[in-house]
Amino acid sequence: MVSAVAPAASHRWRRPPVFIKSRFWRIAIYGGFFAYLVLALWSIDLDWTRIVQGLDRGRRFIEGFLTPDFTSRWRDIRQGMVESITMTVCASVVGILISIPIGIGAARNIAPWPVHTVCRSIIAISRAFQEIIIAILFVAMFGFGPFAGFLTLSFATIGFISKLLADDIEEVDEAQAEAIRATGAGWWQIVNYAIQPQVMPRLIGLSLYRVDINFRESSVIGIVGAGGIGATLNTSMERYDYDTAGAILILIIIFVMLAEYGSSHIRKRVQ
Repeated sequence: MVSAVAPAASHRWRRPPVFIKSRFWRIAIYGGFFAYLVLALWSIDLDWTRIVQGLDRGRRFIEGFLTPDFTSRWRDIRQGMVESITMTVCASVVGILISIPIGIGAARNIAPWPVHTVCRSIIAISRAFQEIIIAILFVAMFGFGPFAGFLTLSFATIGFISKLLADDIEEVDEAQAEAIRATGAGWWQIVNYAIQPQVMPRLIGLSLYRVDINFRESSVIGIVGAGGIGATLNTSMERYDYDTAGAILILIIIFVMLAEYGSSHIRKRVQ
């Protein structure tokens, strides 16, 4: 009876060890963080008059969202949606096609060191800049319109797909590659018969996810003049036409939901 109780008593809950054992330093660090938070909030120059005006505009925007107007500027809305969908599809296809060879070259387990270095540098450059920054650059280079948006989304797609594809290739089961290599197969045959079957479902899922991202980004880069529904939304907001802005946001939400459900169904079929 005693032997049965003793193990239970030994497993009694104990307080986990404290990272900072000194009580003085714990209080000093926590107090320093709290003081910094108070000073940071105090340093913010709050304009309460502007906040009150902003709340009123926010109320009017919510009212416009609840009573959307699809008819007054339907022509502009339809043109913006067509531009966004066109940019999304074209940029996704072009970006994915370019990403595949870059992703293969960026995988250190199948690419030589010089190719790996160059491809990883391309990925790093593409991922270093936010889409809105790239959009501003392309708008300055090629002018306003969907072409700048197409280039922006293609550029962003390359960094996204290539990075994740290269990481997936580096994590494949090497046993399959060794089995194909033992038959005397060349480099391309190893990639086609050992690497491709393992990463293809993941690549399809990433591609569908990127299509969703590209459409949402097309709504953002349009604010800086890169075309798409974002330009129409920005114009409506500048004119305080919140009914039309609400209609645009509802259409964006519907399209994203349809893309999400469609991509989930396709991913299940592929896997």
